[in-house]
Amino acid sequence: MKRKLLFAERMLHGNGEAPFNAVIPVKIKGVFAEESIHHALKKLQEKHPLLNAAVEDDADGMPWFVVKEGLTIPVRTTERLGDDDWRLETTQEWATVFDTRKGPLMRLVWIKGAEASELILVIHHCLCDGGSAMAILSEFLRLLDDGAVDIGKEDPILDVNDIIPAEVLKDRKKRVKAKLIGRVATFALWLIPVKKKLVERKKDYMIHWKLQKELSDHLMIKCKAEGVTVNTVLCAAVLAAFKAVRKENFHNKISCPVDIRRFAPRIKTDNIFAFGLMFVVSADLELDFFSNARKMQEDINKKTAKLDAYENIMMMEESHASMDNFTNFLKYGKSSNDCMFSNLGKVNIPHEYQNFELETIFSPSVIGPLGNTTTLVTSTYRGQMDFTFIASEGFIPYEEGLAIQAKLMEIISKQIKPELKK
Repeated sequence: MKRKLLFAERMLHGNGEAPFNAVIPVKIKGVFAEESIHHALKKLQEKHPLLNAAVEDDADGMPWFVVKEGLTIPVRTTERLGDDDWRLETTQEWATVFDTRKGPLMRLVWIKGAEASELILVIHHCLCDGGSAMAILSEFLRLLDDGAVDIGKEDPILDVNDIIPAEVLKDRKKRVKAKLIGRVATFALWLIPVKKKLVERKKDYMIHWKLQKELSDHLMIKCKAEGVTVNTVLCAAVLAAFKAVRKENFHNKISCPVDIRRFAPRIKTDNIFAFGLMFVVSADLELDFFSNARKMQEDINKKTAKLDAYENIMMMEESHASMDNFTNFLKYGKSSNDCMFSNLGKVNIPHEYQNFELETIFSPSVIGPLGNTTTLVTSTYRGQMDFTFIASEGFIPYEEGLAIQAKLMEIISKQIKPELKK
């Protein structure tokens, strides 16, 4: 199998020399053999062709995923000394570059303990988004528990024809619009002057915490009563926290990824794929918290309704000529967003297995070379919300990151306090 990288995949891959890794840690109670891990990874590779791929350039310099024989997903084992080992290993894995020219584009870290272990899946971001990562994790855990389980075979995406219906691709108006937008974007990015001076990132860091289950439950109840989603309330709380802490450095903008599978049903839940849709939200600073949240909900609903996955992909595929200018714009341009906020929602992976218990899934983290690294990822597993805040000292000092975390939790607690009294 061989397939050309799509625009978004090319952007995430870059030239392959900088790390851009999605890191997915979990904690398991129980004992299992190293052979079981290797067997599970081999079975994953048998299902998913791209887990056997490297990236090669053609004569025109265009990168392709090329499936190779005999690639083995590497496993690094380290002794478990305490509950926080996974944090250190996670930050180390952010900075460890994949040799994308040799492959594979996935590896695993086993923090091995006598009664509990952490397993960390590390996947190059050009290969998968959050949805793909959770699908791979789910299959891996099933295979780790029972090596004979049938996880099927992926019908891989080979090109845009496997994503976009033929009637859309053949639509003359859509094709013309995509070409026009692609050319305009290419020309605009060529015109925009960009100073070739990177912001000094300094040290990358992570702040991780969980919401108490009672608080998680009451937050969901409160959101339902107010007629807004948990995601929107979290957006409002994140913006309020950044405003309180960052003050004059507050931009009142956060970008929110959206799972493309909601809009492009040909991309299956088990497809390895890395393209995401995005919208930006802002707060009305004149309104009280829930009035603002309801207004934000209206804005999010309108923006979500307007998202056109097919149009976005077609436009981007007409923009390959702008790749260098686009990545330079992201790298060197001045950031106008406070952060990226990604809510994976409820993770539907079992916690009870025959041979072990999946105690927790830590919200995944990703950090890359394209500008502001500030990201907040949240997910809900076993009824408890989990938060991972990722940033770099050059963008947000660590002390400010801690202050944002504290303020965010203060805002959430304050807004659902009446519910807790009942």
